[in-house]
Amino acid sequence: QVQLVESGGGSVQAGGSLRLSCAASGYTYCMGWFRQAPGKEREGVARIYSGSGNPYYADSVKDRVTISRDNRANVMYLQIFSLKPEDTAMYYCAAMGYAGYCSLSSETGFRYWGQGTQVTVSS
Repeated sequence: QVQLVESGGGSVQAGGSLRLSCAASGYTYCMGWFRQAPGKEREGVARIYSGSGNPYYADSVKDRVTISRDNRANVMYLQIFSLKPEDTAMYYCAAMGYAGYCSLSSETGFRYWGQGTQVTVSS
């Protein structure tokens, strides 16, 4: 069992930036960030493999976010720039514990989930 703990959320004004962190307690093959806004379905934001990296971003955010990870510390990051009110959501960290196809469109592949960290952007 891998525990995931997110941090770094908060309340910011539009145009600001945040860096979210996700600390994993064990090995993860691939990690990703998802978000869920009030009244909306959860959506994938970005994902990264532990070995090759090979980051992938959702079209809705790809020009404003950077995903990275520190494999030695077993921490994944999501830097969000130029925040918009529509970025307001609960942001979740998720991870795959074994090799496989890692896709933001397939949440079932992510076995482990964190509790989430809230991001609120005011205009």
